[in-house]
Amino acid sequence: MKNKIAGFKSYLSMVKFAHTIFAMPFALLGFFMGEASSHNFRWGTLILVVLCMVFARNAAMGFNRFIDRRFDAANQRTAGREIPAGIIKPFNALAFVILNSVLFILCSFFLNENKLAFYLSPLALLVILGYSLCKRFTAYSHIVLGLGLALAPIGAYIAVCGEFAVLPILLSFMVLFWVSGFDIIYALQDIDFDKSQQLKSIPARLGIYNSLIFSSVLHLLSFLLIIAIGILGEWHIYYWIGGGIFSFLLLYQHLIVKTDNLSRINLAFFTTNGVASIVFGFFGVLDLLLR
Repeated sequence: MKNKIAGFKSYLSMVKFAHTIFAMPFALLGFFMGEASSHNFRWGTLILVVLCMVFARNAAMGFNRFIDRRFDAANQRTAGREIPAGIIKPFNALAFVILNSVLFILCSFFLNENKLAFYLSPLALLVILGYSLCKRFTAYSHIVLGLGLALAPIGAYIAVCGEFAVLPILLSFMVLFWVSGFDIIYALQDIDFDKSQQLKSIPARLGIYNSLIFSSVLHLLSFLLIIAIGILGEWHIYYWIGGGIFSFLLLYQHLIVKTDNLSRINLAFFTTNGVASIVFGFFGVLDLLLR
């Protein structure tokens, strides 16, 4: 029994399950935006949305670890990950990816009557799995990662309403710019390794200073979209509180990561962005529930 628990924990560690907090609050926000629009709250749909998020992210992270295992083994920062360390075999990791992909598509089938979410699920998988291959041929893999997480709010909205809408699409673009920006900051710690392995990234292409400028521009766009969504959607005070705190935390991570001091990247990446996501999602959902 202990061995099974230890094995399960290894898979959770492989996919960095705790990092689900980046996208899950926005999926929930998209869900409640759909509920507010359709007045069609269903616990079953909410549970399926959460499961879709978990399965999709597990598939994406598992595939990333599988496809990048050679690079992870060569990189001192990542050599201790489960596959290069021999904790999880590559075949088992691939089986994990396939299982989670199938479960994601299966859950999407039951989301709405017009099956739009189901029809779009293979495209969503193509994006979130394809990200792991992007560093081999484009420096803009960060944008693809952002696109993958940006599918969370619009996907959850479609799960409820069975159609697209302007506000959740704008929210998805906000997430895209936010995630792309902080992933560029995170990639700064691998700039030398990426160059040595001929892997492409914004830091490897532009250098530290210009990468931080690029990230700042993306986060500025995210901030402007927060304002646009608040105005167009006629949100109330709780949304603006969440948006204000989120925006401050975007600024904060740029204040603590400097060209001559990258030691606080992990603080900026996980803690700051994790808190930002939870706060924005919480206050956004609260605003919707209290209308």
